[in-house]
Amino acid sequence: MTAARRHVAPPSTPSAPWRVAGVDALRGIAIVAMAAYHLAFDLRWLGVTHPDFEHAWPWLAARATILGAFLLLVGVSLALAARAGVTWRHHLARVTRIAACALAVSIASYVMFPQSFIYFGVLHAIALVSLAAWPLRARPRAATAIGAAIVVAGLAIAHPAFDPRPVSWIGFVAHKPRTEDFVPLFPWAGLVLLGIGVGHALARSGFFMLRPLARAPAWLALLGRHALLVYMIHQPLLVGALWLVLQAR
Repeated sequence: MTAARRHVAPPSTPSAPWRVAGVDALRGIAIVAMAAYHLAFDLRWLGVTHPDFEHAWPWLAARATILGAFLLLVGVSLALAARAGVTWRHHLARVTRIAACALAVSIASYVMFPQSFIYFGVLHAIALVSLAAWPLRARPRAATAIGAAIVVAGLAIAHPAFDPRPVSWIGFVAHKPRTEDFVPLFPWAGLVLLGIGVGHALARSGFFMLRPLARAPAWLALLGRHALLVYMIHQPLLVGALWLVLQAR
C-alpha cells in the first residue's frame, strides 16, 4: 500500500484545498438519505402511498437526522475552510450561489404549493448561518458553546409572538407554520456552530474517525462534492421518473 493510500483523504486539489474525501463521503450519504426521504414524500404527493410525515415519529426522526447531518457538515466545512485559509471573497461567492438556489426553491415551491411554499427552508438557513458563523470558523470553543446554547434555547423556548411568518424564521414558534420545509435559526443554526467544533476536532485527529469512509464507493464522495447541484436537480428528476412510471402502468 502506498503512502497516499494510507491517508484518510487524497491530497487536496488546488481548486478546493479544504476538501476531505471522508467529509465528502459523509455528505454523499446524507444526500442519498435525503433523496430516499423525498422519494417517499413524492410517492405520497402522487397518491401512491399515505405516510404521516407530520406526526409519525419515525418520519420526524428521519427528517431531523438528515437535516442535522447536513447542518453539522456545513459547520465542518467552515472549520476546514478556516484551516485551509479560504478567503472571505471565496466564501461570499459560495454563499451567494446557495442564496440564489434558495430563492429558486422559494419560487418553484410557490408555483407548486402557493399556500405552503418554502420561505425559509434548509438552503435559506445554510446561506444565512454560513455568513453569521464565518467569524467563529477558527474559534471552535466559542462556536461550540454558542451552538449548544442556540440548540437548547430553540428547543426550550416557544411563544406565539414568533408564529407570524415575518419572524417565524428566527425560531421559538409555538405552532409550526404551514410550509413544505421549515428550518428556523433556533435551534438549527446551533448545529452549524457545533459542526465547527467537530471539524476542528476531526482535523486535529488527522480524520482518524473517518478512516472507514476511505473504502466507501467513490460516487458517494462525488455526490458530496456536488451536493448543491444534486439538491437542486434531484426532486425534478424523481418526480419526472415517478410520473413516467405511473403513466406506463
